[in-house]
Amino acid sequence: MHDLSRIFKAYDVRGVVPSELDADVAHAVGAAFVRVLDAPRIVVAHDMRDSSVPLSEAFAAGAAGQGTDVIMAGLGSTDLLYFAAGSLGLPGAMFTASHNPARYNGIKLCRAGAAPIGQDTGLGEIRALAEAGVAPATGPRGTITHQDLLAPYVRHLHTLVDLSAIRPLTVAVDAGNGMGGRTVPAVFEGLPLSVHPLYFELDGSFPNHEANPIEPENLRDLQAAVRATGADIGLAFDGDADRCFVVDERGEIVSPSTITALVAERELAREPGATVIHNVIVSRGVPELVRELGGVPVRTRVGHSFIKAEMARTGAVFGGEHSGHFYFRDFWRADSGMLAALHVLAALGEQDRPLSQLLVGHARYVASGEVNSTVADAAAVTTEIEKAYAGDAADIDHLDGLTVTLGGGVWFNLRPSNTEPLLRLNVEAPDHATMARVRDEVLTRIRREKPREKPL
Repeated sequence: MHDLSRIFKAYDVRGVVPSELDADVAHAVGAAFVRVLDAPRIVVAHDMRDSSVPLSEAFAAGAAGQGTDVIMAGLGSTDLLYFAAGSLGLPGAMFTASHNPARYNGIKLCRAGAAPIGQDTGLGEIRALAEAGVAPATGPRGTITHQDLLAPYVRHLHTLVDLSAIRPLTVAVDAGNGMGGRTVPAVFEGLPLSVHPLYFELDGSFPNHEANPIEPENLRDLQAAVRATGADIGLAFDGDADRCFVVDERGEIVSPSTITALVAERELAREPGATVIHNVIVSRGVPELVRELGGVPVRTRVGHSFIKAEMARTGAVFGGEHSGHFYFRDFWRADSGMLAALHVLAALGEQDRPLSQLLVGHARYVASGEVNSTVADAAAVTTEIEKAYAGDAADIDHLDGLTVTLGGGVWFNLRPSNTEPLLRLNVEAPDHATMARVRDEVLTRIRREKPREKPL
């Protein structure tokens, strides 16, 4: 097998089909996966991309060749795969490239109980073994059976969030032609929800827009639908439906930090004094609210492996990221866009105010969103920025990149990309003018541009 370094990322496998990821690669990875984990049985699911079925079948064949029994769960969201790995107590593989364009596909791998696998926790070994080649086992081949897990997945979600007694709500949902088009109808069936569906047809070519709701342009259709239909709320899911974004009744995009605060409030009401995880990019309003409610906020690096590790270490009940990933202890510490959506719907339906008013106390600051800059030497630029602000900073830390706290609710974080020559800037402040000023100052230093002269 050829060098697989291009497609083995920090947390998963992802590449262009078939030039980087084909059936032979999937077969080799399946064999290596079960060999490294010494797994007698695994579960596999896939999204709606044209290449997902043949790739998942090749992976299953590779695993079966090692004597491993394989349960094929078929079409599913990534959180359905996590449910399967958790409820069945089996390692799992999900074939999806999430929000990436149609020419991509990938494999998200986990251990039994939906425990994450990253470069330092098995993914590097799997890559090395796949490259070296794995001979078939000398014993009997494993079996490959099929099991539909959608109904048990739905039942489990309904045990975690009860929406049976909420007021009737009108909900616009943009599935982006991704797996939300399969899971949303099943999860919402029988609930007091009137749904206006957008792009529920499963289509891995993504004919309407990219299935990446973190980009505002991909939410425009949902915003328009909310306004046109008078919906109480809009929900958008990415391609594999493990992320959820929210639009309020005015058609305004709600920050994932605000949703993190709302769900944290609900979880702390259920379990007073619990720990809540947030990454370095999440609004400072989240730890403020958690403390006010008697909870314990814990700050961590960006990325699901760090969030899940901290949840395991601290016993945290919930964790949230700026990217729309939300993690739940009672869902095997895994992320679920659908479970986050149910929490927001429950919070909205249990009272009479519109969503924008419900969230007033949860959105305390103004954020820039992530601004990327191409740089030749990310480390050198970051050092220059740190020196420039050292005298003015109330605090500087390096938990994840460079975080500079300037006081008065103003801070910024600068993080290098793992795969590209980019620096990612996030700025937050109490008001838009202050945020914009700090953002532009830092960007000027990053990009070494001369400040624009003020017009006369």
